[in-house]
Amino acid sequence: MTKPKSKTTIAANDKKQIPLRLDSKTYKALEELSSNEKRSVNGQIEFLLEMFLKEKGLLV
Repeated sequence: MTKPKSKTTIAANDKKQIPLRLDSKTYKALEELSSNEKRSVNGQIEFLLEMFLKEKGLLV
């Protein structure tokens, strides 16, 4: 019997994959920012989340 798939999965590199919905205005802003900083949109979202969580003392 196979295990049912979870909506949140863990990739081989131990990163969780989650669905994310953004309004088009937010996505376009992220696209522009990520392009300026030479990152993918996904990489930019990860970078911003990590930066925010470190600033709040929730991530070392």
